[in-house]
Amino acid sequence: MSTARAGSRWIRADLRARKGQATLTVLAVAGIVAALITAVTLLEDSTNPWRGLFAQTEGAHVWLYTRDNTAQLAGVQALDGVTATAGPYRSAPVTALQDGRREPASLRAMPATPPRVAHPAVVEGGWLDPAQPDGVVVERSFARELRLRIGAPFTVVALSGQRHTLYVRGIADSADQGFYPEWTPGLGWVLPEALDRIEPMLGRSEWVTGLRLTDADAAQVVSQRVVVMLDDQLQRLYTWREIRAAMELDNRLLGTMLALFGVGGLVAAALALANAAGGRVLGQLRDLATLKSMGFTRGQVALLLLVEHGALGLIGVALGTVAGWAVTALAVGASSVAPIPVLTIVAGTALAVLAAVGVPAWRGGRTPPIPAAPSQPPGGRLSRLARLALLVRLPPALVLGTRDAFTRRVPAFLTVFGLAVPMMMITIGLGVWATLDNFARNPEQVGQHASLYVRPGKLEAAQAARLAGADRDVAAVYPGTDVNALAPGEGRSVRVRAVGGSASDRYPFPVVEGRMYAEPGEAVAGQGLLDLLGVKIGDRVRLTVGGSPLIVRVVGRTVEPDQDGEVLSVGLDSLAAKDSVPPEYYALALHPGASRDEVAARLLAESGENLEVQAAVNPADRLAMIRVVIVALTAVLTLIGLANLLTASALGLRDHAADLAVLKAMGLTPRQVMATLVTGTGLLVILGVVAGAAAGASVATGLIDLQGHTSGVGAGIGRPPSPVTLALAVLLAVGTALAVALIPARRAARAQVPITAR
Repeated sequence: MSTARAGSRWIRADLRARKGQATLTVLAVAGIVAALITAVTLLEDSTNPWRGLFAQTEGAHVWLYTRDNTAQLAGVQALDGVTATAGPYRSAPVTALQDGRREPASLRAMPATPPRVAHPAVVEGGWLDPAQPDGVVVERSFARELRLRIGAPFTVVALSGQRHTLYVRGIADSADQGFYPEWTPGLGWVLPEALDRIEPMLGRSEWVTGLRLTDADAAQVVSQRVVVMLDDQLQRLYTWREIRAAMELDNRLLGTMLALFGVGGLVAAALALANAAGGRVLGQLRDLATLKSMGFTRGQVALLLLVEHGALGLIGVALGTVAGWAVTALAVGASSVAPIPVLTIVAGTALAVLAAVGVPAWRGGRTPPIPAAPSQPPGGRLSRLARLALLVRLPPALVLGTRDAFTRRVPAFLTVFGLAVPMMMITIGLGVWATLDNFARNPEQVGQHASLYVRPGKLEAAQAARLAGADRDVAAVYPGTDVNALAPGEGRSVRVRAVGGSASDRYPFPVVEGRMYAEPGEAVAGQGLLDLLGVKIGDRVRLTVGGSPLIVRVVGRTVEPDQDGEVLSVGLDSLAAKDSVPPEYYALALHPGASRDEVAARLLAESGENLEVQAAVNPADRLAMIRVVIVALTAVLTLIGLANLLTASALGLRDHAADLAVLKAMGLTPRQVMATLVTGTGLLVILGVVAGAAAGASVATGLIDLQGHTSGVGAGIGRPPSPVTLALAVLLAVGTALAVALIPARRAARAQVPITAR
């Protein structure tokens, strides 16, 4: 018992003596744990929206859209593996008007009694009620985009041009389709009689049917049978896999980035802990020897050191767990924080912390019980760097500092490596930042040569084209149509984007591999589509668009941020006339410096509000949150680097404390003594920072392209940080480190008596 009390008093005294370093260690570990927990939650949440909604709504595994409500649907419902069906429900396209905005929407007729299968989950308000025939329930992401509230008017324009005002009765979640605006059109549910009033023409409608299966993995097989059975009646088809992927949004990229930074930071934090523990053991050799002489065994001394240094890491783990849980609970809801992954992170980080301090603790336990035996730095010849400093006749203070930098090889290596890892991760973060900046400055490199999309609305297509082309700021007008095509052998729909011509007036898609199409029957595709169909550049692809075959040769790969890259881009003349005439929209490329908001306002005014004008959404805008994450993680990695730096400074002062009196006796001024001490630490800092920056710059582009490839966007998007940015980052890191190292060096240089090792 007395041994335990003595050990606890010794630990408290030592921690009080190094409050700053202990605080940095705790904060660094806490930041890394918080980043890892946030990462795993976001990665899990990238599929949880669909998973949770699917379970809550008893969703359908396959959704098919047909021309009409035919008797063939009865055969589909009788397919093996189909346990229940939703619908068929009649659906009609409309345009939603809200605060001057015109957004594409689809109204789906559903009964007042929610169905058992694929029933929307109402989160605000209530479900449809015959007592309010003009009520509408709006899908939550669509309602958020339009800023709708319960009781708010919801004005829609039918294809006939007639306006109808509905009132929001409820807001609901659904596993039927992805989130708006990534998945269009927006979705609203109305009573059948309301839809009959808004769109009385059945020919302008389609029928939506959901199939719930016994085995979710059988969705592809069932889809292929549906395609064969319905033939040209089938408009498009989606399985639960496409809907789940659409709901992932940008959480997957954000979570992957957090995970990368978290793992790299965990390695750096473990090195910082090992270095700090090893440095403190060297500085405490006399104390440890005294404890041995007082009766402490080797195991007790090792346990004492493990408790002291491990406690700092474990406190950081606890604080990081609380912070990570709080951040993710605010971001995605407390129910989305998965307990098992979080516990795995906590346990793994705790083991890493204990392993990092275990080796120095074991070495400290082997200290011989000779209280008077100080630990002198190892002797030996001058390092090559020190000999070079002598050769070029550097000032004596710098030569001595160069000699001191590598007195202890292992701690020096740990310091350099411990600084290189955070700097490498920071450089990768700067590469991500540069990639987002490139998206924002050059949207044409991610397929956004057009800034505005104009739909005819109430006007004729030719009239809309004339109005758009007559604007002084419009450089080019590209007619376009997006259609859904059935992929052979996949039993699912993919997006076909037809814009401009094939041989002339081609839309400049960003082709990064192969070439642009040059004639009808040629196409370019996103990486996601190439992976889905298992084809490569030069292969022919056969799709079905509205019952008509579309056979094209893929001649190039594009950067495609939409639909997970599962997009085929062709000229408008590659589609059949029934699918391309008249064009669905016009893509407008503006002159450099033109304001798209001003152009949109002029077009709406000149058309008497009859045109529908939408602005293109830049991927950089959707990924703006990543910039905040980069700043936060850079702060955490900086803490880790500072913890390593303080350890190196403390160890250097301890090793060469006895030299200070000699240096002063030799005539070195306090400023020269200070320069000697800072040079020893500064060399390690420069080596670590430069090596980390070089390693980060060399792998940043490859890592970003790898993420682009696996996400379907495609390689070719990564950009390294600019030389100016990288140079400023290196100078800032080195300058900050030297400023921090200057504080203890200045105090030691001005001391009146020599500093002695404890």
